[in-house]
Amino acid sequence: MVVASSEMATVEAHFRELRSRKRLYTWGSVFGLAVALIASLWFANETNSGKFIDRLPHIFDFFGDMVPRDWVEPFRALLDLPSPYDDGSLKFNYPDGRVYFTESIYVPEYFYKMLETLNIAILATLIGFTFGIALCFLAAKNVTTSRWLRFCVRRFMEFLRAFPEIVIAGFFLAIFSLGPIAAIIAVSIHTIGALGKMYFEVVENADMKPDEGLRASGANWFERVRFGIVPQVMPNFISYGLLRFEINVRASTIIGAVGGGGIGEVLRLSISRGHEAKTIAIIALLFCTIVTVDQFSAWLRAKLVGQQAFDFGRG
Repeated sequence: MVVASSEMATVEAHFRELRSRKRLYTWGSVFGLAVALIASLWFANETNSGKFIDRLPHIFDFFGDMVPRDWVEPFRALLDLPSPYDDGSLKFNYPDGRVYFTESIYVPEYFYKMLETLNIAILATLIGFTFGIALCFLAAKNVTTSRWLRFCVRRFMEFLRAFPEIVIAGFFLAIFSLGPIAAIIAVSIHTIGALGKMYFEVVENADMKPDEGLRASGANWFERVRFGIVPQVMPNFISYGLLRFEINVRASTIIGAVGGGGIGEVLRLSISRGHEAKTIAIIALLFCTIVTVDQFSAWLRAKLVGQQAFDFGRG
């Protein structure tokens, strides 16, 4: 009994020591974050000639400036309908942006630009999906035995995803000038690197028994991959591809703001010019499109992978 009491006392003392150490680390981290935040605010204020803190109370002035003259104006801007406030300026020239198919049938400008952004994201995702699959099998250690080949392919994919899409787009915009071509290339490059990494991790977790059976029957490398690995991993490949498509829609919008075409370009122009109705119309269209894409991708992933994969672990 004395030995048990002594052991319990030792365990309790150790527990109290760990709890005290955890509290010390927690409060130390909070203090460190507070110091870093204060230092960041001081640095921002100094680099802005003391105007950063002075301007903080005006941080929400932008939203007040974006209130339209009346709340029907964003709908007119969205559908390219004439405005009763048209004074000949760019602020109310909604019908000028129409894209006509015939003399009487047209697509509103912002819907057309949104379709352009979606096309950039779709094409970039397809390119990334194709090349990501081609590279992932060469990077997976359970499929490719050459260590040097795996090393080179993995480093290549790391290089492709090392830089944000907007940085890559800036480089290609300098080469191809403004337009969607640079955006497609930039998003595609980053998508190849990102999907390639996720895909080879999926391949490495595949069941290798089918591969062993095909190897025993004399199948070559391509046949073992095609019939032994691909049927197992393709649902996850498609699921990750759809997830990446959602990300690429957002990336394409951001790249558009720096000259890559699409809805991002007109959003940047409307904000910089102070066109309230146009800005609200574009933001509303962008929000609805992203929500629709997210919901559709989630539904399609559930159909392809199986709803049980999403319900697993729910209480």
